[in-house]
Amino acid sequence: MDAIIVDQLTKTFEDVTAVDHISFSVAQGELFGLLGPNGAGKTTLIRIINMITAPDEGTLTFNGRPLRRTDLGNIGYLPEERGLYKKMKVGEQSLYLAQLKGLSKQEAMKRLRYWFERLEITSWWNKKVEELSKGMQQKVQFVITIIHEPELLIFDEPFSGFDPINTEILKKELLGLRDKGATIVFSTHNMGSVEELCDRIALINKSRVVLQGEVQEIRKNYSTNSFLVEYSGDKNLTEILDGRFRILEDAQVNSHKSARIQIAGYVQPNELLNMLVSEVRIHSFQEKLPTMNEIFIHKVTEE
Repeated sequence: MDAIIVDQLTKTFEDVTAVDHISFSVAQGELFGLLGPNGAGKTTLIRIINMITAPDEGTLTFNGRPLRRTDLGNIGYLPEERGLYKKMKVGEQSLYLAQLKGLSKQEAMKRLRYWFERLEITSWWNKKVEELSKGMQQKVQFVITIIHEPELLIFDEPFSGFDPINTEILKKELLGLRDKGATIVFSTHNMGSVEELCDRIALINKSRVVLQGEVQEIRKNYSTNSFLVEYSGDKNLTEILDGRFRILEDAQVNSHKSARIQIAGYVQPNELLNMLVSEVRIHSFQEKLPTMNEIFIHKVTEE
C-alpha cells in the first residue's frame, strides 16, 4: 500500500510556478529520495505535504485517503532551516517540543533519555542552543522530529552541517527507522547517500518531475556499456582490442592496472572478456554503471 500519493500537485506564487503538475507515490516502509537542483520546487512540495501551504491544484493522499489536518500528528518534519530557540536550554526545549507532539512528560523524558544516550548527546542537556554547532543543533532537531514515532518522516537536507562520522550515524538511524516500519522521504544533494539509502527517487527540475523510479533500475537504464577491468600483464590494451572497444581510462593501480572500456551496443560483454583473458591476467571485471550524481547532472543539463 502507498503511504503517500501525490497527484498533479500545482502551486503558483504570483507569476512563478513552484510546483507544476507533480505526481509520484511513496510506498509504506520505503525510503524515498526527493532530488533536484536549488529552486526546483522540492521545498514547496514538502511544505504542501506538511500542510504549511496549500496547493492550487491536485490531490494528496495519505494512507489511502485525502490528507487531513489531524494527520499531522503522524508526520515528523525536519526542515533544512534551524528552528530551535537559541536562548533555551537543549533539554527543556526538547521536553517542551516533545510534549507539543502529544507525549506525556514522563513518556517524553523516557524517550529523550533513550535518544540522547543513543546519539551520545546527554552532556548537551543543560547547554543553550546557541552554544551548539550547526551539526549539533541538527542532531537535536533529528531527535525532536522522530520522538513521537510518526509513520511518515520527512527530512529536508538532513545531512547538512554534519561531518562524515555523524553523517554515517544518521544514515544508520534512518535505515533503522525504515526497518521498524517508518516511511521516509528525504531531500538531499548528496547523491552518494541516495545510492546507499534510497529504494526509489523522484528527480524534480524546473518544478516538474523529470525522472523517477528504482535507483538501480535508473542506473541500468542510463548504462553507457562501459566495464571496469583490473588486470596485470605486459601487453598494452590498444594492441589487444579492435575498433568495437573504446578505452576510456587506463591507469596503474598499485600492482595492477585498471581500465574502463566502452563496448559497442551490439557487442556482448563476454566478447571483451574473452579477448582479454587470452592476453592478460584478469583480477576483476564488472559493469561500470553511471552514478546518480552523473545521471543528476546529465538530466538537469539536458532539461
